[in-house]
Amino acid sequence: MAGSWGCPHEVDDLCSKVNSLPCDPGMKGCTLAGRYVFANDEKNERLRQKQSRGDGSADGRESGTKQENER
Repeated sequence: MAGSWGCPHEVDDLCSKVNSLPCDPGMKGCTLAGRYVFANDEKNERLRQKQSRGDGSADGRESGTKQENER
């Protein structure tokens, strides 16, 4: 995965957390799933489930996230 963000679970483009599958941020089992809003709406299902239960914040970010700490 290219870019300025690096996942500690990604090793040689594979996810060591999710059965060594190709890294796909937000996929089921990913530590980012349900915590952030993705451009691909299919990956936002977990976030919507959390919000409907009241477990997530209204804007899709949990407290203590990097985005919130940058304010």
